[in-house]
Amino acid sequence: MNNLFNIKDYVVVITGGTGILGRCIAKYLALEGAKVIIGGRKENVGAEIVSDIQSAGGQCEFVKMDVMNVEQMQQACDYIVSKYGRVDTLLNAAGGNMPGATIAPDQTFFDLAPEQFQTVLNLNLTGTVIPTQIFLKPMVEQGKGSIINFSSMSAFRPITRVCGYSAAKSGINSFTGWMAQEAARKFGEGIRVNAIAPGFFITEQNRSLLTNPDGSFTARGEAVIRQTPFSRMGEPEELCGTIHYLMSDAAKFVTGTVAVVDGGFNVTAM
Repeated sequence: MNNLFNIKDYVVVITGGTGILGRCIAKYLALEGAKVIIGGRKENVGAEIVSDIQSAGGQCEFVKMDVMNVEQMQQACDYIVSKYGRVDTLLNAAGGNMPGATIAPDQTFFDLAPEQFQTVLNLNLTGTVIPTQIFLKPMVEQGKGSIINFSSMSAFRPITRVCGYSAAKSGINSFTGWMAQEAARKFGEGIRVNAIAPGFFITEQNRSLLTNPDGSFTARGEAVIRQTPFSRMGEPEELCGTIHYLMSDAAKFVTGTVAVVDGGFNVTAM
């Protein structure tokens, strides 16, 4: 039997797991046999997701996590290791944006709010560094583990408006490559660090930017569709196969890469 893609009993931690993408990925992995821990700040939402996954036959629990709180993240890690004995995969899915870190069509760069720009950098970039630093330790001790960061199309191309978010996600790409070589050289080839870069998926964060109240696309949404060869937005479950691959032994010689899942958006000629 070929076990390259077997992730049964993998202990998987997902920060930002209560979002639309995080909950879809969590359910997929749990139904593939992984033991999934959803991290987030919204306990009521986490409980709802856990109930849904468990009723479908998957193993899942919610642990409160604020990726900017080092003490809380360490407590979460200690609890998970004490209960499950290991951590096989960390998905750094926490992130977000703020109005003051964006430039609306009727604004200029002078309207950027530096404090909100910094907050977006912290949430997306530092909020990936802190969990990585904490959950890497048990991986090093066990000699094996996979970290998967969340990048974005805005890390590759200058997408209008999202100034702070673009800067943060560009940092994610750089950190992924840096961390991959750092981990491999100092802790061995069992530790792998990669990233996934979703194209355009409708989430609670971008729904009002990409769609109108009646469900039709805004001008920005239509522009995305025009530049996507598949001529549509992505579906959350379309991220699951790439994540499954990156965390499994099928990708045991893959580290430092950013896997793009975008329907061709990033290679479209302008």
